[in-house]
Amino acid sequence: MFFNTIRAVRLALKSLLLHKLRSGLTMLGIVFGVFSVIAMLAIGEGASAQAQAQVRQLGATNIIVVSVKPPADSSSNSSRSSGRGPSVLAYGLLRADYRLLSETIPTITSTIAIREIQSEVRYLQNTINARVVATTTGYKDMNHLEMAEGRFLTDQDEREMANVAVIGSEVAARLFPYESPVGKTILMRSFRFTVVGVTRSRTASAAIGGSMSGQEFNKDVYIPLKTFQTRIGDRVITALSGSFSAEEVQLNQITLQVAETQDVVRTADVVRESLMRNHRGKNDYDVIVPLELLKQAEQIKQIFNIVLGSIAAISLVVGGIGIMNIMLATVTERTREIGIRRALGARQSDIISQFLTETIVLSGTGGLLGVGLGLCTPLAFMGIQWIVENAVLSGSSGTSEISQLFGNMRPQIAFWSLPIAFGISVGIGVIFGIYPARSAARMDPIEALRHE
Repeated sequence: MFFNTIRAVRLALKSLLLHKLRSGLTMLGIVFGVFSVIAMLAIGEGASAQAQAQVRQLGATNIIVVSVKPPADSSSNSSRSSGRGPSVLAYGLLRADYRLLSETIPTITSTIAIREIQSEVRYLQNTINARVVATTTGYKDMNHLEMAEGRFLTDQDEREMANVAVIGSEVAARLFPYESPVGKTILMRSFRFTVVGVTRSRTASAAIGGSMSGQEFNKDVYIPLKTFQTRIGDRVITALSGSFSAEEVQLNQITLQVAETQDVVRTADVVRESLMRNHRGKNDYDVIVPLELLKQAEQIKQIFNIVLGSIAAISLVVGGIGIMNIMLATVTERTREIGIRRALGARQSDIISQFLTETIVLSGTGGLLGVGLGLCTPLAFMGIQWIVENAVLSGSSGTSEISQLFGNMRPQIAFWSLPIAFGISVGIGVIFGIYPARSAARMDPIEALRHE
């Protein structure tokens, strides 16, 4: 049996090599079909892994409460005007919310409050528009920040309301291109802050959900929360096109940490109920639970893989149709050969086996080549990224956002897809090869011998 199989494969290869170009072109449909299945699943896995990593960075045991600016026409907006200045839009989380959540919910083990604004930061003649983040010492561990130089904020800085700052790597590079920032004084909103540390460069986080924007940590300036409240205050006035607008926000974000994962969802429900009573129906905050987002991301990953795999499988079906077309033409060309074989005693099963073997060899070889190409997906994707970053998008608007999103993607080969894609290619060959093989086997031997 083994030797018969080897002989059938050798005969199939000999027949296919008689028409190298035709066999090669037919095989291309299977090659690119298998490659597209592996490549699309790899890209889907990479995108899903990136999204899940962003969610995990927020912490599976964390609950994040963020301030949300109400719509301009919302009746729940709270505006105040003194008659001598711009009206003030007051919204968002309150320090009372922070105290309420940290003191009344027993499952919460730690809390971190954040207030942030955009501000120009200056050192001598150098300036940069940075994100000023007022927070406490726990912010460093929560966002996995590492120090390149100096130290981060301490509890003593918070107690003393010290004018100290920790700056991101890009802020340091722009303001202090030729010297160490530690110990130097920067100017921000007419206040002087002494730089005590510089954070290492780290990848920006993508936007998560509808209420959280992406964060560029390298352009951050960190100061103690109480320092911000006493020096800068809650009210921020912005000048735009000759007019002034003012907003009053006490806290932009409160991050709550729960001891056990199983308590996260239950605690989040308690947080929502507590804030609902405090804010009296105003939709100026949102509660984000990374654990729920992680579960959603895993479900989306499964759906994504099914959709991408199905789309790619269509190209395999097209390749199978090409195989059927070529095999039908081959049967017509080899009608006399079939008649001679039947006259010499070959059975119908022998004819079916002969043509099915040729089809399987054709689709199997294409499948192996497709798997080889699929394994090169990460390298091919890196080449596309290089083209996007250095050629296609050079000088266009929105370059940084697109190149950052595209540049952070890393395809991950789903190794379970390799045998599946190869098996499907062989199966496609068998399915689409049965009809031509049966057509060849059912030929009348005498009519076949008369064929010219």
